[in-house]
Amino acid sequence: ALARRPAEWRAFFAYHDALMLREEGSNPTGTLTKGEREMIVTTTSAANKCLYCVVAHGAILRIYEKKPLVADQVAVNYRKADITPRQRAMLDFAMKVCLQADQIEDADFEALYGHGFDDEDAWDIAAITAFFGLSNRMASFSNMQPNPEFYLMGRVPKPPKPA
Repeated sequence: ALARRPAEWRAFFAYHDALMLREEGSNPTGTLTKGEREMIVTTTSAANKCLYCVVAHGAILRIYEKKPLVADQVAVNYRKADITPRQRAMLDFAMKVCLQADQIEDADFEALYGHGFDDEDAWDIAAITAFFGLSNRMASFSNMQPNPEFYLMGRVPKPPKPA
């Protein structure tokens, strides 16, 4: 959908890659794993009712976390999902940024710090949430549909390659 405007497409994916594909440990103090990044995307995309991002990033989440149920759980109700207390705190913060950014206060940061997150992590959580707010809206408005393969990725074993 974004390919209709190549300069915007390049800028969009440059920021996407800076947020999502950074190697773990390359941020001086940030600690989010690739799986946690995808967990933020899946959870907040569900709140934004973006089918494309929930399905596509849910598939990536299942693969990174090696947990076939986690994407569905966080998409429907992350508070009931089989995730760690640290991940729950991360998603609490992400959802507040997603739905009530104007109400973020010191106590929200303190809750993150209590689970080992720092200011760089808070920035990453907020930036991922905000970026995918844009992505969700563009995907929904343009009626982007997930590839059928995304629905099964990370749920069933990959078929063996022909010999």
